[in-house]
Amino acid sequence: MTTQPIRFYHRGAVREVSGLPATRTVLQHLREDLYCTGTKEGCAEGDCGACTVVVGELDANGGLALKAVNACIQFLPTLDGRALFTVEDLRAADGALHPAQQAMVDCHGSQCGFCTPGFVMSMWALYENQPAGAGLPTRDEINTALSGNLCRCTGYRPIVDAAQKMFDYRQYPRAAFDREKAVRALQAIRRTSTFAYRAPDARGAAFGTPSFWAPLTLDAFATLRAEHPRARLLAGSTDVGLWVTKQFRELGDILYIGNVAELKTTARDGAALTIGAAASLEDAYAALAADYPELAELWMRFASLPIRNAGTLGGNVANGSPIGDAMPALIALDAQVVLRQGPNTRTLPLDAFYLGYQKTALEPGEFVAAIRVPLPSPSLRFRTYKVSKRYDQDISAVCAAFALHVTDGRIASARIAFGGMAATPKRAEHAEAALAGSAWDDAATRRAMDALASDYQPLTDMRASSAYRMKVARNLLWRFHLETREDAPLALADVNAFAFEALDASAAGASLAWDPSRR
Repeated sequence: MTTQPIRFYHRGAVREVSGLPATRTVLQHLREDLYCTGTKEGCAEGDCGACTVVVGELDANGGLALKAVNACIQFLPTLDGRALFTVEDLRAADGALHPAQQAMVDCHGSQCGFCTPGFVMSMWALYENQPAGAGLPTRDEINTALSGNLCRCTGYRPIVDAAQKMFDYRQYPRAAFDREKAVRALQAIRRTSTFAYRAPDARGAAFGTPSFWAPLTLDAFATLRAEHPRARLLAGSTDVGLWVTKQFRELGDILYIGNVAELKTTARDGAALTIGAAASLEDAYAALAADYPELAELWMRFASLPIRNAGTLGGNVANGSPIGDAMPALIALDAQVVLRQGPNTRTLPLDAFYLGYQKTALEPGEFVAAIRVPLPSPSLRFRTYKVSKRYDQDISAVCAAFALHVTDGRIASARIAFGGMAATPKRAEHAEAALAGSAWDDAATRRAMDALASDYQPLTDMRASSAYRMKVARNLLWRFHLETREDAPLALADVNAFAFEALDASAAGASLAWDPSRR
């Protein structure tokens, strides 16, 4: 297949790029090819946020959707048909700073300055995405917007102050950003591009060496996947990108799912929520939390906003990581994974999809097309818990999900799943059996806690010891019972009181384990 250039909007003009490796990152292109050095390289793995840029693309209504992402792990050809905004775009022609920049100056939010451009771009996305006439963002919304940016010297208080204060500067020029001009440019790219948007049924031309295919339709994607079963599937690049930047791996031919509109949708029928494999983590969690508000904390603690903007739930599921935070919740909810191979589809329970460490039931030429999650029922009691060393942006030591159907005080069915406890996200079948048919009481919970030892033999690694993981797993099950029991369920504040009591006991040399008898 003949290779074609990519085209994207940047610095007020449409840029055309060809002849570069398919795995060249957006950050490398900015700094080394375009000499836009305001965007910094820190960790090169999407954690520190020094490389934060904003990518714009046309939404379903023809407007411009802006999302902060990490330039260090995004591959250049994924920009085709999109807009790229960097810190160089913000200053107005007359030299006036954007409100995000001015607020950082006035609030003393920058010290060494290395992280500042990334913070400013996250703030810029928050500023530009705030609807006209809408109220100011809350402190929690600001913290979420800045969750992907790390500061080592100034600290976060003046930066959060700046994110609040920038909305006081609406009288300042909104810099060089012209939303309508960007929309017109993207519409023109879609009309004239020879890469991916040539026709509604276009399979997508290739870019670079090795080949980077970016088909537009689901049928075209399935055909290419069948023809190239060894090609590397790429979605948000939040995992695969690190294979290049950290492990220096050669990926071979790449098949990009990010232009397939059919796979970006979320939809409900009478029985389930269906999430397309290319739906971003942010969109997927928003849809899930609408049905299961218990997922709100896990949603906010799943990586950072720039990672959730780029990564996909389908990619998280297909990767099969034993510490993927989404899988325990989905398994507990009895989710199914929809697989496609050419014109054929099949559906598997998600807990049957994982065969071993990073080994799945995918056959050659097959790919994850969607995840189906049953809608909630009145009898469901559901919780998820994540335990890690940091609250934000950390890998779980243990991630737990519990789903019980309780009818007339008795457990009709139980599904329990953990991440971080085995080589795959795994159900606790012995603990489930200890609960099934029982009253949802202390005795049943104790039996299930004891049964966890038959379900898991966790490893010791840098995040946690085996003994710690088992103790945490037991305690999380007890916490779930405290919060959902029939008799006087505890509110979150009451559960936290138990945690402080445990810490006090630890300081006195006692065990940290919660004792069910100390209710």
